[in-house]
Amino acid sequence: MDTHELARLYDFTGKTFVVTGGAGVLGGVAAGALYGCGANVILLGRNSGAVQTAAERLGARAMGVAADVTRRDDLTAALAAVKARFGPVHGLVNAAGGNMPGATTSAERSFFDLPEEALRQVFDLNLMGTVLPCQVFGRQMADQGEGAILNYSSLAALKPLTRTIGYSAAKAGVSNFTHWLAVHMAKTYSPNIRVNALAPGFFVGEQNRALLIDAATGELTSRGRAIIEHTPAGRFGKPEDLAGAALWLLSPAAAFVTGIVVAVDGGFSAFAGV
Repeated sequence: MDTHELARLYDFTGKTFVVTGGAGVLGGVAAGALYGCGANVILLGRNSGAVQTAAERLGARAMGVAADVTRRDDLTAALAAVKARFGPVHGLVNAAGGNMPGATTSAERSFFDLPEEALRQVFDLNLMGTVLPCQVFGRQMADQGEGAILNYSSLAALKPLTRTIGYSAAKAGVSNFTHWLAVHMAKTYSPNIRVNALAPGFFVGEQNRALLIDAATGELTSRGRAIIEHTPAGRFGKPEDLAGAALWLLSPAAAFVTGIVVAVDGGFSAFAGV
């Protein structure tokens, strides 16, 4: 296989991809990589201004659509808007997700005191916010007999982390759902519909920055040090570290790959600590 053949595997010209959470840091990396390979990219998010700005930053083949991934009506309307401008959807990246303090234990809040509402919100955003887009956009893939879906799970699904009960459980659901949907789509509709997931390790973002880095000193917190000591790569992930794995799983280069969850974690999940 020469460089021209390799380049064709990653040429998405004329293909249309929807990225939920596309205005976020990790979702934005997938969106930018797809756009750079020629794809039409639709960024979905609850904040209309954020997705519009992110789409404008990418260019003319990008479109921002305001949609809540936990509301089927929003997603159905988004699909109609996408089809009106770009035609059929060829791929879906489910990058929307996140945690919230109310679903996390702390010195002040025990597991027994976690509020039901906070847990439900985290479960809905991460798990139902993956299932519903797969239903809405996946139906068209089933009808056309081809497509690629990439879900964002988490290292927390592979190794449940202390304190993050809601997020860890929800992402474990995403991993399990990815396995199930891969089999369902291939066996029921077409083996040319593939479903995989990424499991990012520790990436510093606004949601977890205070847990990992001391704002006053800029030094790692005790939790941050423990993570780095358990990461063979010796650092936190950078958003661009996800681009290669995402493109591979969405491309024809992974035509025989479905139903897997790929850890992008600097070796954290492989290290036993000794």
